[in-house]
Amino acid sequence: MPILVGRALNWAITATAGSGFLLFGYDQGVMSGLLTGTAFTKTFPEIDTTNGGNGSESLQGTVVAIYEIGCFFGAIICMLVGERLGRRKCIAIGCVVLSLGAVLQAAAFGIPQMIVGRIVAGIGNGMNTSTIPVWHSELMKASSRGKGLCIELAINILGVMLSYWVDYGMSYVDSDAQFRFPLALQIAFALATLLGILLLPESPRWLIAHDRQDEARQILWAVQPDADLVDINDARLMQSMAEIQSAIDEEREAAAGGSFKVLLKDEGQRFRYRTLLGIGGQFMQQISGINLITYYAPVIFQKSVGLSHNISLLLAGFNGVAYFFSSLIPIWIIDRLGRRKLMLFAAAGQCACMAILAGTVSNGSKAAGIVAVVMLFLFNFFFAVGLLAIPWLLPAEYAPLAIRTRAAALATASNWIFTFLVVEITPVSIGNIQWRTYIYFSVFNFCFLPLIYFFYPETRNLSLEHIDRLFTGDKVLLHWKESMGDGTGPDVDITVEDSHAVLKE
Repeated sequence: MPILVGRALNWAITATAGSGFLLFGYDQGVMSGLLTGTAFTKTFPEIDTTNGGNGSESLQGTVVAIYEIGCFFGAIICMLVGERLGRRKCIAIGCVVLSLGAVLQAAAFGIPQMIVGRIVAGIGNGMNTSTIPVWHSELMKASSRGKGLCIELAINILGVMLSYWVDYGMSYVDSDAQFRFPLALQIAFALATLLGILLLPESPRWLIAHDRQDEARQILWAVQPDADLVDINDARLMQSMAEIQSAIDEEREAAAGGSFKVLLKDEGQRFRYRTLLGIGGQFMQQISGINLITYYAPVIFQKSVGLSHNISLLLAGFNGVAYFFSSLIPIWIIDRLGRRKLMLFAAAGQCACMAILAGTVSNGSKAAGIVAVVMLFLFNFFFAVGLLAIPWLLPAEYAPLAIRTRAAALATASNWIFTFLVVEITPVSIGNIQWRTYIYFSVFNFCFLPLIYFFYPETRNLSLEHIDRLFTGDKVLLHWKESMGDGTGPDVDITVEDSHAVLKE
């Protein structure tokens, strides 16, 4: 029996998922303000690219980006063994591994140890980021799944913002604590996530898929908002379990034994198409250019716009604040407007921001520099509204349960390999082709518009089981048809009416 039930349990699940993504955001942003710090450049002169430094831009890119290689392998590990271990065990192991990596980074006195620490921490984060959205989605109702994932990703940006301000505050410290404390702080967030996941339930869909129906029924009951007023053996709740089981049976039959080759099948349930949609969403998120800003905001302000070190760190901090407040917007609109509209809005806005950024940076005047700063802030706004949360949500929504763990892990792996590409080339690109760097990101964002419009189905307010029906007809449906029902399916919502528990779809 779960320790918490009802709304308290739902908030605890969202808070724990958010804690894991706060850690993810903090990890993304923490290195950006350390790279130009005096203590950091003194300890690691090989990657000092500030004015007067003779460090290697390519080595700096590698030290920062090697974290993504660790994340990539963490996601691959989950793809291989995640379904066997379960959602909770994968997240718990990820937190422990990430903590070990944070210790190695905080204690580093040379580039080799820093690289090893970043790889180890990355493996842990890769396991977390490929599993947490799936675990969270499978415990949420259809009507609040998008909102819940947006809260999770807003907390992720809170982590980015926090890292910028921790870096800024520690920049006034003259000792090695200037960079060691920010790196060690990761451990606190990892332990908070670990504690939460140890106290919270497993995904009921994973339990049903592994023939643990009694546990699954308890959890499906416990996550209802008014669980204490509902009979655990309610007939409609049992019907919901039967619907989940039926969907699992159909998916297993289509999966033909569940081998990895099933990810390439495109008959019936269209596993390949659905897997590619998840991978494509993560590809678009990273190639948009967001990590150009997240990982190197102070460097861009300093080298591209020509601001001082102190002002660059301060602006990066305020950019993080604006980014966080922008990330709150989709919490209220994602389940009203849907995924497609927000993604199209983001891609169009990001395309314009990068084009204007290229023009202003090439101009080089003070007025153009102000416009460039505004474009960096605006880019984060568009990204936060439409491409921050949705690419993490789609792999869990599009992929059926039979391949959900592997498809989500593969999508996450693609996220990290493309993040590695962007983070690796950014210092070299800014150093060599300068303002032209922003042109190709503008072109990439323009190309996303037809991809989203023609290939990505709308999943707003649909249950995970009903999303299957968008992919099982003669052609993929981009929108749910009213003639197919209301689409809420077994993501049940139990309320109280006349002192009796009523289950409504």
